[in-house]
Amino acid sequence: MQNNTNNEFVPNVDITKSQGSQKVIDKSQRLIQVIGVVFTGFISLLCILPFVLIISASFTEERSITLYGFSLIPRSVSLDAYNLILRNPRQVLGSYGVTIGMTLIGTMVGLFIIAMTGYALQRPDFPLRNAISFYIYFTTLFSGGLIPFYMMITQTLKLKDNYLAVLLPLLMSPWLIILMKNFLKSIPHSITESATIDGAGDFYIFLKIIFPTAKPALATVGLFLALTYWNEWYNSMLFLSSKVTYRPLQLFLYNTINEARYIRDSAAAANIPAIDIPMESMKMATAVIATGPIIFAYPFVQKYFIQGITVGAVKG
Repeated sequence: MQNNTNNEFVPNVDITKSQGSQKVIDKSQRLIQVIGVVFTGFISLLCILPFVLIISASFTEERSITLYGFSLIPRSVSLDAYNLILRNPRQVLGSYGVTIGMTLIGTMVGLFIIAMTGYALQRPDFPLRNAISFYIYFTTLFSGGLIPFYMMITQTLKLKDNYLAVLLPLLMSPWLIILMKNFLKSIPHSITESATIDGAGDFYIFLKIIFPTAKPALATVGLFLALTYWNEWYNSMLFLSSKVTYRPLQLFLYNTINEARYIRDSAAAANIPAIDIPMESMKMATAVIATGPIIFAYPFVQKYFIQGITVGAVKG
């Protein structure tokens, strides 16, 4: 009986020890989690501060910025910068409409074309995949130059003062095609083979099987495309002259800043009494107007974007 009692008592001691060690592990995990949350919150705060500083400066009087510099809280609030930029609301709304339209159309069409190209290039049964992949990669190393590109758009395609001159060149990006191709490689080819045996065509397989499976890559590529179209101003400057009623938002803001700077410098050169143009505040206001709307698009794709940035990573 004594042996049985001892035998029954020993497991109870082991259970107590294991429970104590488990509590220690739980406390360590909680401490690590708290440290991680605090550190992540601190880094997030550092990332937010510059944008808060931009917003504050856009509402700060120019003289205050000149005397005291930028601050997180405006020393003297002024709406002069926004009044100058938004002095023609119709033009601003028209520029917003052009940019939003090109961003939506370019992102949807470009995403579809890039996804189809990446899918075709990763198919092992596609005989020209290596040659076409090399051709796409080659364009990232060498460019035809600005003059041939300008002549092709204006002389060959006749797209001068046409929004297509801005829309078409950005539809496909070699880097985004390679990114999509690498992600689609992770989808087993046996899935498409089994669908082919069941009688499905290539386009049906792409729409019903590949497209829904590639949501992380589609979100990542779509976000990059949307940012490219939203921030586009260079091609607009080359191909859209003053004959176009509404130019994209970035070009409109760029021209507004240049006009204000020209007026100020011309007045100073002609010894005319200084014109009070809040140049620094206007720069910050244009940044707020240009980046504000596109920021709200990120939370909708954040979940898939985090998965998509690991595309091409080495997996153990």
